[in-house]
Amino acid sequence: MAPRIGVFICRCGINIAAYVDVPKVVEYAKTLPGVAYAEENMYTCSSDGLNKIKEAIKKHNLDRVVVASCTPRTHEPLFQATCEEAGVNKYLFEMANIRDQCSWVHMREPEKATKKAKDLIRMAVAKAALLEPDDEPEIDVIPSTLVIGGGVSGMRAALSVADQGFDVTIVEKEPALGGKLRGFDSLFPHKQKASEVLEPLIEKVTTHPRIRVLTESRLKSVYGFIGNFDIGVETGKGVETLKVGTIIVAVGAEVLKPRGLYLYGEDPRVVTQSELEQLLHTGSVNAEKIVMIQCSGSRSAERPYCSRICCNEAVKNALNVTEKGKEVYILYRDLQTYGIHYSRLEQEAKRKGIRFLKYQADKPPTITAEPNGLKVSVYSPTVNETVEVTANMLVLSTPLVPVSDAKELSQMLKVPLDSNGFFMEAHVKLRPIDFATDGIFVCGTAHSPKDIGESVAQALGVASRASIPMAKKRVRTAAIMSQVDQTRCSGCGTCIDVCPYNALRKNEKGLAETIAAVCKGCGVCGATCPEKAITMHHFTDEQIQAQGLAALEED
Repeated sequence: MAPRIGVFICRCGINIAAYVDVPKVVEYAKTLPGVAYAEENMYTCSSDGLNKIKEAIKKHNLDRVVVASCTPRTHEPLFQATCEEAGVNKYLFEMANIRDQCSWVHMREPEKATKKAKDLIRMAVAKAALLEPDDEPEIDVIPSTLVIGGGVSGMRAALSVADQGFDVTIVEKEPALGGKLRGFDSLFPHKQKASEVLEPLIEKVTTHPRIRVLTESRLKSVYGFIGNFDIGVETGKGVETLKVGTIIVAVGAEVLKPRGLYLYGEDPRVVTQSELEQLLHTGSVNAEKIVMIQCSGSRSAERPYCSRICCNEAVKNALNVTEKGKEVYILYRDLQTYGIHYSRLEQEAKRKGIRFLKYQADKPPTITAEPNGLKVSVYSPTVNETVEVTANMLVLSTPLVPVSDAKELSQMLKVPLDSNGFFMEAHVKLRPIDFATDGIFVCGTAHSPKDIGESVAQALGVASRASIPMAKKRVRTAAIMSQVDQTRCSGCGTCIDVCPYNALRKNEKGLAETIAAVCKGCGVCGATCPEKAITMHHFTDEQIQAQGLAALEED
């Protein structure tokens, strides 16, 4: 039976319609083979637009749907769900990106943008005619979570998951829980003692009946997929094997030790903010005049990012030492005390006599070690002159940097790092705490520099995300995956070697087979199979060839 394809073309307000002649494209779509209905919408992704798709499917008896609008990366699941609600299998849906690939890149060439939109729709229709319905495989989920890292975010995530009735194992490489907070004296903006927050939290974690803590332990190996991960953990007693359904990455970050910068590591009077925290904690700050330098090692060519917490930490520590009768100067490029509470903290610091001096990135402060102190010289554009201060202690506000084993862990889990070396989420807006690899989540400073409040918020978020598949007990995985024709496979193992997700293995006959729950449908195996024994569901050779031939056709 000939396919009945519906084509829905989005104006996207003026995003598309300002550069693409949408009515002309709609009329063209009606002439394509297999197209039974075509229309335009102002916003196809709106509730009104989605209802129109469902109504058209029923009224015109459509069995395949093509939407020409924005990127499938963000909107394809929405349109697939709409098709399912109208009784059409979600894998009978195809999408053409005429916003990113036409209107946005050809704003000054409306005629070419319109022609390209026609080409993309023609290709989408050609593929849609050959689409086949698919069923998504279901897999059981082990009701247990692994939390990598025993800092504040890791412990909060573990507690939240455990309180929902699931078993949790925390793997911490240090001898004790607590992470970087163990070295803090007080927390901003309310100056609460760090121990008042940390000790009750550790007590709850260590006494919770569903939480198991493995300290001085490291991840050794990770195999499997969402719902069924096999974890190897190296402990003091050897390698222990765990079986978990979901994984939370909360390894935190490290504080940069800027050796060679402003005499750090050469003069004992030069310390970092975190080292000043420890001195405050033990009550051993003996200096009478203290200078702090912001952006020490950050916002540079090597580390272009702002570490976000440095300014707040500097202001908080400056207030703490001022209360002990010390004189404090803060040298800054741009003071980032964001938020209402932190801005109040900055104003309080100024009222209490803490001096703030701005410096320029191309004219950083210079430090000279002298017997009676550290001579700090800095040009301040605010007063248009060079200011000199002799300090007893120099405190460097250094950034948080990724943990030393982040790359090793990312390769083990098969999750990406960003350009700065922090763990990178699947999508900054749509999936901010998920990894692209299903069943693995990230929170806290492992993701990026942030304060404790933000880290805890993320921890509660990942606990919710990790608990969903365990609460459902079963998960459905996408049907876009490879399938091996056992009659053509020679068992050479090429596909197993090239698969980036470890989604293929050999069966008892020595032939390749796909692990459905792991496969992401990238197609590398199908492209490299010498026997052409692998078919990619939803991206078959015939479908791709049809698109290619359609691309070569003229209007």
